[in-house]
Amino acid sequence: MLGVHVVGSVAVPWPTAAGSWFGRLVFLRALAAIYLVAFLVAAQQFRALLGEHGMLPIPRYLRAVPFRRSPSVFHLRYSDRIFATVAWVGVAWSAALLAGLGDVVPLWAALLAWLVPWALYLSIVNVGQTWYGFGWETLLLETGFLAAFLGPADVAPPVLVLWLLRWLLFRVEFGAGLIKIRGDACWRDLTCLRYHHETQPMPGPLSWWFHHLPMPLHKVEVVANHVAQLVVPFFLFAPQPVAGWAAVVVIATQAWLVLSGNFSWLNVLTMALAIPVLGDGLLRHLVPVSIPASIDPTPTWARVLVLALVALIVVKSWAPVRNLVSKRQRMNASFDPLHLVNTYGAFGSITRVRREIILEGTLDTQLGPDTEWFEYGFKGKPGDPARRPRQVAPYHLRLDWLLWFAALSPGYGEQWFVPMVQRLLRNDADTLRLLQHNPFPDAPPTHVRALLYEYRFTTRAERRATGDWWHRTQVGSYLRPMRRS
Repeated sequence: MLGVHVVGSVAVPWPTAAGSWFGRLVFLRALAAIYLVAFLVAAQQFRALLGEHGMLPIPRYLRAVPFRRSPSVFHLRYSDRIFATVAWVGVAWSAALLAGLGDVVPLWAALLAWLVPWALYLSIVNVGQTWYGFGWETLLLETGFLAAFLGPADVAPPVLVLWLLRWLLFRVEFGAGLIKIRGDACWRDLTCLRYHHETQPMPGPLSWWFHHLPMPLHKVEVVANHVAQLVVPFFLFAPQPVAGWAAVVVIATQAWLVLSGNFSWLNVLTMALAIPVLGDGLLRHLVPVSIPASIDPTPTWARVLVLALVALIVVKSWAPVRNLVSKRQRMNASFDPLHLVNTYGAFGSITRVRREIILEGTLDTQLGPDTEWFEYGFKGKPGDPARRPRQVAPYHLRLDWLLWFAALSPGYGEQWFVPMVQRLLRNDADTLRLLQHNPFPDAPPTHVRALLYEYRFTTRAERRATGDWWHRTQVGSYLRPMRRS
C-alpha cells in the first residue's frame, strides 16, 4: 500500500506494507532464533577449531590477513576469553530479540539492536576460515543486515526492504536450481536422488527411508525440485495471492529437505525468508493474531536510510547477477568482506559412493598384527553401522561436516586434519568435546590412525536381519598411525 506522510506542508507518498505486519513479526522472531543457534554453535565449538591452541588458530590468521579483507572486532585484540564473550553475548542478545526486544524500543534503537548480532557474527565468520566456509553463514549475514531495516512493531514494515528480502530469496532458490541443471548430468536425467539421500554430508533419521523410495518417486522428487527452484521463484514477485502461494511452495520444499537430511540452518532460514511473502491474510488463518488498527508513520530519516539501502543492494547485486548468468557459476561466494549480497547454490555435483574417515587409537607402544584398535565416535557423521543417523539441524557440527569433505579429497583437510590427530593423541579436552565417544577416557592413546571406508545404507532385508542402518567396507588407509611423540 502507499502511505502519505506530511513533511512540512508537502504530502510525500511512501510505500508501506501493512499487509505484512504479522509476517514481519514472525520472520524477525525466526531470525532471532537462528542467530541464537549460530552463536551457540560458535561458543561451544570454537576452542578446538579456532582458539589460540586450536586446529586453525585465529591469532595466526589475524597476523596474515588485514582488516580490510576480513573486518572483525578481533583485529583489535584476540583471546579465547574475548571470543567466548562475543559468542555468549550473541546468544544472550539473540534471546532478547526473540523475546521481543526489537519491538519495545524506538525505531532507531531497533535498527541498532538488529545490527549488533549482525556485526558480532560477521566478526566470527570473517576469522572462521575453513570452518565457516558454508553458504548458510553468508545467508545469515545477508538476511540479518536487511532485517535490521524492517523496524519495530509500531511502524509499518517498509515495502522496499521486503522486496529486497524477496530478491534474496529468489537468488537462494534460483541459484540452487541453476547450479544443478548446469551441473551433474543426473539432475537432467532425474536420477540424482538415487544417490543423494545416502551420500549427502550428514543424513538424518529419515534418510534411510527416503533412500529406499521407489525410483519413480525419486524422479518425481527431482522434477519437483526443478519446478520449485527454477520456475516458482519468479512468482515471488507476482501480486498476491500468487506470491503467497509461491512462498508456500518454497516452505514445503524446504521442509522436505529438513526431513531428508541435516543442512544446518540453511533450510529453516530459507523458510523464514518466505514468511513475509505469505501475507498476513494467509498467516492469520494459521495463527490468530490481533493486528493494530493503525501504526506510526515512517520518519523521514528512516525513509532516506531505506532508499540508500536499496541503492547499495542494487549496486552490489551486479556481481551475483553476473554469476547467475555465467556458465561458470560459483555455488556459494561473497563479493565483499561484509557479505552484503552473495551468491548461493548447493549440490551442483552428486557423489555416487559414500566414503567415511574412521579414526582409531591404541594403547599399544609397539604396533603389529595383534594390535587392538578402538574407534572414536562422532556426534553426527556415520560411524557405528548400528547407530541410526541423528537429527542435528539447525545445529551445525562443523568438524563432522569437514570430515565428509576430507573423505572426498585429502586436500580439504590439509590444514587441520593432522592438528586434529595431534590433539587426540594428548586427549585434548576441547577436541574431545566435539566427539560423541572417546575410547581412551583414562589415558591418551599411543597411536592414532585414520582408515577410509565405503558406506552404503543397508537393504531392507539386511536391516531386518542385522538391525544395522549402514553396511561398510574398508577400502584403504587415510592416515598412517601417528605416535604421541
